[in-house]
Amino acid sequence: MVHNVIVSKFATLIVVTPSYCTMSIQKPDPSIVVDTSIIINGQLTYQIESGNIQNSEIIIPQAVFDELQSQASQKKEQGFVGLEEIKKIKNISSNYGLVITIKGIHPTADDIKMAGNGRIDAIIKDVAKQNDATLYTSDKVQHLVAQAEGIDSVLVKPVSKETTMEFLKFFDQNTMSVHLKENLFPLAKKGKPGSFTLEKISNEYLSKDYLEFLATQILEAVKISDASTIEISKTGASVVQYKDYRIAITRPPFSEAFEITIVHPIVKLTLDDYDLTDELMQRFSERAEGILISGAPGSGKSTLASGLANFYHNSGKIVKTFESPRDLQVDPGITQYTKLDGSFDNSADILLLVRPDYTIFDEVRRREDFATFADLRLTGVGMVGVVHANSPIDSIQRFIGKIELGVIPSVLDTVVFVKDGRINKVYGLELKVKVPTGMTESDLARPVIEIRDFANHALEHEIYTFGEENVIVPVSQPEQKIGIARLAEDKICDVFRKYDPSVEVEVISDNRARVLVSKHAIPSIIGRGGTNISEIERRLNIHIDVVERNTLDSSGHDLQFSFSESKTSLILTVDRKYASMYAEIFASDTLVTSIRIGRKGQIKIPKRSDTARKLMSLASSQIDIKIFLKGS
Repeated sequence: MVHNVIVSKFATLIVVTPSYCTMSIQKPDPSIVVDTSIIINGQLTYQIESGNIQNSEIIIPQAVFDELQSQASQKKEQGFVGLEEIKKIKNISSNYGLVITIKGIHPTADDIKMAGNGRIDAIIKDVAKQNDATLYTSDKVQHLVAQAEGIDSVLVKPVSKETTMEFLKFFDQNTMSVHLKENLFPLAKKGKPGSFTLEKISNEYLSKDYLEFLATQILEAVKISDASTIEISKTGASVVQYKDYRIAITRPPFSEAFEITIVHPIVKLTLDDYDLTDELMQRFSERAEGILISGAPGSGKSTLASGLANFYHNSGKIVKTFESPRDLQVDPGITQYTKLDGSFDNSADILLLVRPDYTIFDEVRRREDFATFADLRLTGVGMVGVVHANSPIDSIQRFIGKIELGVIPSVLDTVVFVKDGRINKVYGLELKVKVPTGMTESDLARPVIEIRDFANHALEHEIYTFGEENVIVPVSQPEQKIGIARLAEDKICDVFRKYDPSVEVEVISDNRARVLVSKHAIPSIIGRGGTNISEIERRLNIHIDVVERNTLDSSGHDLQFSFSESKTSLILTVDRKYASMYAEIFASDTLVTSIRIGRKGQIKIPKRSDTARKLMSLASSQIDIKIFLKGS
């Protein structure tokens, strides 16, 4: 068996003859068949220029040409790169005694569509077999299959090499992003999130050829660098993650002109850099497991998400990320996942098997992303989502309609709004069953999601179902009308005091009040057929709810007191510490009156008053009298 191994600085060539060949006679150099992989990554050009391939026939299968043409027609960068490499090989072939030929059949449209499943590779192997040629490839699977079929095969493994990327000259330590477009000056955003300027960084117009050179260099670097990946490749658009640079390359028909946008994070912050309150830090550490980070583009959302991810990782938690593209600046111990077979839903199946404590979901945008986020949170995984929004309420609004309303508080418990690189607002969410603010009828109670400012716990918005629509309603803060409300209560009390001297009034809204009276006073207040209460409501121009207040609240504790009399009053004396507080006096479990305790702890009831007469008629002894602090 004959093995010929060639080792160079940049690539290792492994030539393997079929295992059944046992003759020791050296065969003449065979023709060489090349596949798409070794052309695109530039290793064929390098092997020629380094002298490892010379005085041979290089056969380029027609299928390789057609596949590269198809990719270029779809505006995919690898197609242009491959065709440029073939052009270069033809230009230098005569210097190395090479003959470039094209052989083989044209693949069908179905063959090209099935290229990812090995259809084109099979055609290339057939060309090598028919011409008794050696197959040169950088595809390990192609190499192994060729061996299995008895075809001589050379596996060229790309080795990383240091290359100074041309686009780096546009960056300095203050550059956030660079914007390169053909026939325009190069521009750069300089500064920091929330405080940056767009500057012209050169007076030279950018040509299409120069941008093509940049794109080719970037894609070639991806082929040989483990730290770089093609995150998205569509017709007319590619997104590349080169180290910590996110590069978007667009060309017609997607964009009207060739454009390259390169984003580079210049700030890496920890939670300590955000001046968080102790209460918010405790929330992140102990309670918050459904966190939503929102803000406008460039506001610093991903920077905060990275800080949270590193914080949880340093706290001994297992942390993963969902990103497309993967550009969060996180510690090496955090695994960054992208879409599996084009879907984060597929990625979630794998995620649950690795049992993370927290998952950072960068860019929750599509409907299926919201469903995946909610599904993972409900399974018990701590979730931190990043959403584009102009306000914290807008970010919550984006979940409405994508998941059930009642599930939202179980999915989101903390909403953080980032502006100009700082935390601008924090909301907490909680589900309650109540009458929505602004409504008065008790039968309008429903599940309501309360959205409160985390700093002062003030209720700012409510989410509930109104009719058939789910709505977010701002809750206005009550105006300071304490004095006016007290006057209104006193006026209503004056009207009902003739029916019950111990009447209590609670003003519910501008047009509604609740009146609490004893049971025996209710018939007189209502009147025959409700005529009396209707007349009172007409006179006061307000709706009155008449409520019985005649039972003892057994949940409280009565006060110890002593009973005495003066010439003019009944005197009930309690401990002085209750002075100036309001008390309720019951006799035989019936409310007699509500009254203020005097400065010396004495409650004085004039003997000639209706209250004194009612108290004496209901109580046969001091044992029948009980005093409670009002509201106890």
